[in-house]
Parts: sequence; C-alpha cells; structure tokens
Amino acid sequence: MRADAYDCDVLVVGGGIVGLSTAYALTRAAPGTRVTVLEKEPGPARHQTGRNSGVVHSGIYYRPGSLKARYAVRGAAEMIKFCAEYGIDHSVTGKLIVATDRAELPRLHALVQRGRENGIPVRELGATQIAEYEPEVRGLAAIHVGTTGVCDFTAVARQLARASGVEIRYGSRVVRVDRRPERGVAVLTSAGQVVRARVLVNCAGLYCDDLARLTGDEPGVRIVPFRGEYYELARPELVRGLVYPVPDPAFPFLGVHLTKGLDGGVHVGPNAVPALAREGYGWGVVRPRELAATAGWPGAWALARRHWRYGAGELRRSVSKPAFLDAVRRLVPGVEERDLVRAPAGVRAQAVTRDGTLVDDFLIREGARAVHVLNAPSPAATASLPIGREVSRRTLTMLRAL
Repeated sequence: MRADAYDCDVLVVGGGIVGLSTAYALTRAAPGTRVTVLEKEPGPARHQTGRNSGVVHSGIYYRPGSLKARYAVRGAAEMIKFCAEYGIDHSVTGKLIVATDRAELPRLHALVQRGRENGIPVRELGATQIAEYEPEVRGLAAIHVGTTGVCDFTAVARQLARASGVEIRYGSRVVRVDRRPERGVAVLTSAGQVVRARVLVNCAGLYCDDLARLTGDEPGVRIVPFRGEYYELARPELVRGLVYPVPDPAFPFLGVHLTKGLDGGVHVGPNAVPALAREGYGWGVVRPRELAATAGWPGAWALARRHWRYGAGELRRSVSKPAFLDAVRRLVPGVEERDLVRAPAGVRAQAVTRDGTLVDDFLIREGARAVHVLNAPSPAATASLPIGREVSRRTLTMLRAL
C-alpha cells in the first residue's frame, strides 16, 4: 500500500495512562511518526487510571528483575519528575507497611530484603517507633518506605495526551479489526469510521484480551475483572500518610490499606471481589455476555477452586461493613463503623492463564503488525512512562522491519 493509503503509522487502542504514555513515547522517540489513539469513552482515564487510590508505588513488593520491579522503581522517580515539570498535583509522603500478627513478621522481613534488592531505601521500625510516623497505628513492627507518594494520574494522562500532540478520537469503540500481515490493519469503530494503520497497539485494559482476539491473535490469557471497593474515612485526621498491611505473596492484591490523598481525604480499601462485568463497579452491574465469557474460561474455575478461602474473605468484607471494619481496625484501632463512608469502586483488569494462575508481571506480546499489552494492573500507572517506552520500542522495531 502507498504511504498515503494509511491514516496513521501507529493506531493505539485505549486512552488510559498506558495507551497515552505509549503515544507520548512514540512521538519522542520517532518525531514525525503519525499516531492516532482510539478511546471508547468521551475522555481519557475513565477506568483503571482514574479509579484508583493515586499511589505512586515504590516497587518494594515486586520480584527483583521482573518488569514490575524495574519499571515501578524507575517509573516512580520519573512520575514525580513529570508531575513537577508540568505542575501536576503530587506529594512524596512515604508509607508504612505494618505487621499486626507474629506470623507476618517473616514476610515483613522478606519485604525489607526485596526492597534492598530493588534499590529501595527502607527503615525498619519496632512497635514503639511506629508512632513517630502514625500515632493512631498499632503493630508489632513496620517498615517505612520513603519513596512512595501520591499524584493525580488522571491529570497525568491528560498531560501526556497534550504533550504527545497525537490525534485522539474519543467515543470510538473498536467493533471490528481487519489485519492483513502483508498490507496493514484496518479498524472499524462504533462511530462508523475506518482507520487504517501500519501497526496496531493494544492498550485496551479491561478489554485487551478481546481486542487481541479481534485482531486474530490468541492471547493465551483472559481478563478476569476484580472490583476494588473503597470507603472514605470521615475522620481523616486519624491518618497522616499511607498505611498498608503486610501482603499475602500468593496474590497480587495488597490488602485493605489507608491512603491520604492530595485533597486531605483518606481512601480506605480496596478489597478484591469478582466483578460481574468488565466495568462492574457495583453488584448491580451485570453483563451476561461478559459474565458468561469469564465463566467459560477454565482458568477462572481453577482460580476459584485454588483460592476459595481467600475469595470468601473478600466477599465477606464486600457485603459486611463490620467485616471490612475489622480489617481496618487491625491497623488503626480507633476507626469506628460510622467513620467509613462508601466511595466509588474500581475494577482491576487481571489476566489469568488457562490453568488458573494470576499473571504476576506485566505482560506484553507481539503478533503480526500488532503489539498487545495483556496485563497492566497496579502498579501500571506508576510504571506507565517506562511501559510506554517499551511498547514504543517494540512498535518502532516492527515498523522499521516492514
């Protein structure tokens, strides 16, 4: 095909922070590359990017050498610098990870070692030292991670869109993909537009596996959506910064924690329960076709069989406010039931393999004229700038080979 037969060189599907970071990285690495972004919502960052607690993660939790570890550590520093450069609200608050039971102490110590392996400065605290940082928090021991912070990820996404200078088409859901390896990729949108590109980049988040299959690539995983339910703390003065429990290493979820935001309010949560739709932000949101697709994936049933006890605990905290309160009081005993006020929920796009394994790392795969980001939940917002550069690198390598 002639160059002028393409509407763009690269078509990015998804206007969340990863898709917009990819567009930004493409225009920085290869000026003159024609990039178009398709986003089904009327604006950017409407799902995972805009529905989280805004934490800039340090990278302490992630396996040394993994993409999550490398990109989170690098991305945290870059995110704070990006926010400072463009005047985006942010704060480096530090956080406490608190052990409240003796059985958690070995895991807390393992986190110290992991943090040091990842190049993250940590301070170990005894029970009495916790009050130096958080007077209302109780625990047997804790670690303080000074590089953790908070920022406005939605504002970051908007700035990435502006700074990249690319064409962004909002209200453009992909309904069909026609990929011809010898020619290119043509996409039909819900607005009736056809967009022709040399390479497609899939940053569709909650729908990334669906888009991969529309393109003709079998991703080998399915997105199983988990809703994270939050409360706001009516007495935010109980918490100065960020307070986390010691996580269970078998799961990618960090447990119920308390996060003081930029506005001074305190987010409490999330728990993690199966959502009944990809955008199932409440129990009343049910999409039978999406639910059937999840139920039809063998990995979803294998996951449920393997971890039903953990799941039962999460469901209990979802339907019972006193149960949720118990989890909070383990860290901050002074919190009362009336202090917890319901807040908007988020949904995590978690990739699950056929055998029921929760994909632990970021997952990026390539097909003919396509790059697919297939697992990018938390800490993807923190790591979005390095992720965008990696996706850009793969995309440009593909372009040069055509």
